[in-house]
Amino acid sequence: MKDFILPDIGEGIVECEVVKWLIVEGQNIKEDDPVVEVMTDKALVEIPAKYTGIVTKLYYGEGEIAKVHSPLFSIDIVNSNNHQVNETAQPKEQTLTVNSPSKVELQTKNVESTSSKALASPAVRRLAREMAIDLTKVIGTGEKGRVLSDDLSQFVVSDNDDTNNKAGHTVELIKGVKASMAKKMTHAAFTVPHFSVSEEIQLDKLIEVKAQLLDTYMQKQLKLTFMPFFIKAISLALHQFPIINAQVNNDCSEITYMDTHNIGFAIDSKIGLLVPNIKGVERLSIMDITFQYNELVDRARLGRVKSEELKGGTISLSNIGVLGGTVATPIINTPESAILALGKIQRLPRFNEQDQVIAVNIMQVSWSADHRIIDGSTLVKFNNLLKSYIENPISLLHPL
Repeated sequence: MKDFILPDIGEGIVECEVVKWLIVEGQNIKEDDPVVEVMTDKALVEIPAKYTGIVTKLYYGEGEIAKVHSPLFSIDIVNSNNHQVNETAQPKEQTLTVNSPSKVELQTKNVESTSSKALASPAVRRLAREMAIDLTKVIGTGEKGRVLSDDLSQFVVSDNDDTNNKAGHTVELIKGVKASMAKKMTHAAFTVPHFSVSEEIQLDKLIEVKAQLLDTYMQKQLKLTFMPFFIKAISLALHQFPIINAQVNNDCSEITYMDTHNIGFAIDSKIGLLVPNIKGVERLSIMDITFQYNELVDRARLGRVKSEELKGGTISLSNIGVLGGTVATPIINTPESAILALGKIQRLPRFNEQDQVIAVNIMQVSWSADHRIIDGSTLVKFNNLLKSYIENPISLLHPL
């Protein structure tokens, strides 16, 4: 009998939420079988089994918070001399050793004492402490009267209804990827002096080129969008303006010029906003970029990007146009120094060189940059070069 200890997931993560168990107590499992999906503040992670044997106990329920280096489940390991798992083996009772209370636990002892008689999971108890709710006053709707997280939210609503005689409020704990985004955006907004530049780009020629390439890409089962063209155009423009791809240290005493173009893009996933990046875009063709972009988007929407795919970005894009947005003031994805927001495509009237009014496909693009190392003139010149690539897209397919 052995406890499976939740491993160190890295990047200073000390806890994670158990999203979904892929096993049940009494089940036979083999080494490397997926056992559980957990969500950190970075991504959704699938953890495999380290041993072959029979699952005897799951220490956490779905939705509860598991601590790194603590037992996640226990397993009756198959003896090295016995290669067959006993199919009729019954789960055995397993005692979980409780360590001495930590400093934090001692500090909350008085708070918990009033709620100690209520039946609730550790995660719900912690949430109740954060919401200043006495669990003994909450009606549990779970099995045997167990208090669930939804019961806490309903308690807040009911309490507000009773005291204010008006519509109540629902309280939701900010955690996981949402908590990570909140911290990172707050840090970026208050520590980096942002400035913004907006411009319009004509997409008529790009629309024609994309239409010409569609059949070729469909034959390779690739979905072609405008994003790979913008990613490639940014990379080409970075060669002439390396400061846009640079990063500054915390005390703004050094600038690091990144030698690779790791271009990220924001994805609205089921676990929150993720910004995976394509590594080494300067070495890739439009088709290479399209393949990697499609793969990352599909996995990001499911919250299944790898940790390394979220790290090491040097510049980012946010496509607000897919949601109908036109102009934005995006927040820089630190430690990067610039971010581009793409607006929706609009069919608008414009004057041609003969002063005739014509219909043109227009996209508004909006930049935000770190004013400590990038000045307005440099960013406008960089955007003008980017614009020339997009408005003459053949240059993207056959760069000089």
